[in-house]
Amino acid sequence: MDRRKMGPREHLGLLFVLVLLLSLWFVRHTSREPAFLAVTENPNAQEQERASEPNEVESTRPDHSHPAFAERVVERQRMVDSQIRSRDVKDPNTLKAMQAVPRHAFVPARYQPSVYEDHPLPIEEGQTISQPYIVAFMTEVLKLDPNSIVLEIGTGSGYQAAVCAEIARRVYTIEIVEPLAVTAAKRLKELGYSNVFVKAGDGYYGWPEKGPFDAIIGTAAADRIPPPLIEQLKPGGRMILPVRGETGFQYLILITKDAEGRLDRLNVMPVRFVPMTGEVQKRD
Repeated sequence: MDRRKMGPREHLGLLFVLVLLLSLWFVRHTSREPAFLAVTENPNAQEQERASEPNEVESTRPDHSHPAFAERVVERQRMVDSQIRSRDVKDPNTLKAMQAVPRHAFVPARYQPSVYEDHPLPIEEGQTISQPYIVAFMTEVLKLDPNSIVLEIGTGSGYQAAVCAEIARRVYTIEIVEPLAVTAAKRLKELGYSNVFVKAGDGYYGWPEKGPFDAIIGTAAADRIPPPLIEQLKPGGRMILPVRGETGFQYLILITKDAEGRLDRLNVMPVRFVPMTGEVQKRD
């Protein structure tokens, strides 16, 4: 047997072979599981990305499983009968929505005793939740159906958005007061309204990337109708919002757009809403 020692060249050759074998092993084993390279440091990143794009999220009307829907049912029925149906609101979808939505879930605790009475109530940030009859009237005027896509300007507590969401396919709602937007989004999610999407921002500009809309509803009074909202109203669509006239009185204005894009404007009734703020307050 030849027991001579290996020289420097033989050592280098052996080292080269070992390195080559290790390289081949690494390539074979790491190429089998490339999916691990896609793992993100934030496990909720994919969910958050989907949530930022409402149209990519499966949205459904609430199943009414939240306990609030089963509470104070008799009071809601009395509200619908005495305040809404008795004033000639006849649309079955609207009446059903007003019966379903638990108004008490949208009102601060100190106003709970009067939550189903016939008047608006204060909510957070100096804003209000509208009188039940006005909510029902504005909803009926929009003539919503299960395929409607709705834009709301002025989320407030989220109550009007919830009523519309009982009927429509999707509701996009914008609130300029960010704490209200955050609170309303949380409340609507807890109640199961996955077809309502809330954004903090200036409603003057609407939500163009989600339009055009079958219906637009405004819940704050402006001195003029924002032109972007007219643009985002679909031909055949309807828009209702309070507008403050030169005398200071507010009126609900119904805007309809025909198939050719022509507009018709109708003063519906005198009202009193909180003022719309932001860009709309600037004079031309």
